Amino acid sequence: MSTLVVEKLDVFYGAIHALKGVSFHVDKGEIVTLIGANGAGKSTILKTISGLIKPARGSIAYGGQDLSAIPAHRLVDVGISQVPEGRRVFANLTVLDNLEMGAYRRRDAKGVAEDLDWVFEMFPVLKERRRQLAGTLSGGEQQMLAMGRGLMSKPELMLLDEPSMGLAPMLVREIFDIIVRINATGTSILLVEQNAIMALAIADRAYVLETGTIALEGTASELAKDTRVRQVYLGMETA
Repeated sequence: MSTLVVEKLDVFYGAIHALKGVSFHVDKGEIVTLIGANGAGKSTILKTISGLIKPARGSIAYGGQDLSAIPAHRLVDVGISQVPEGRRVFANLTVLDNLEMGAYRRRDAKGVAEDLDWVFEMFPVLKERRRQLAGTLSGGEQQMLAMGRGLMSKPELMLLDEPSMGLAPMLVREIFDIIVRINATGTSILLVEQNAIMALAIADRAYVLETGTIALEGTASELAKDTRVRQVYLGMETA
């Protein structure tokens, strides 16, 4: 059963045709990754799913529901959260305030408290620094906070936009381990990521974008072995 279905999506930035007939799906419980060079259209796809960009053509459905009829600020109500590129934490609010902002649409106080405990278990550093202003955290800590904030809406589908950007290799491994743990709880994940090696290592399926079109698709393990992917995106020599 497909949780998210994107069909024949066309998006323009003025005269620039950013997405050209893009179609893909994310099934319930999957990690699906979109990989490709800068400017290929990966982040544009996430912003269009989130309602921040309006497509010229095409459809986006989640659980059979047309997302085009739902305002961007109501997307969390249908079970979707986005962790944006560049963290985008509320710098002048505390860590705890940021996390509580993630649950602003929820009315189940007991559930919110339980999920806060779970986020603190997932990210112990956030518990230690819960009274600290988010803007004073390191880049890695801010990424953890952005992910924790996204989890506080109790999403069924999480959109992750470049979670490893600007992080040290050790922190990148930690972030990807956490993505796997989040997925193990049943949350579906659509991952946009330039670190193709790490993305393909944890994903179930993958799509390769080139200049606004899907050039390749398949299981992550298949694409990790593909000669073209290994040369162009993984920086590996082929025999």
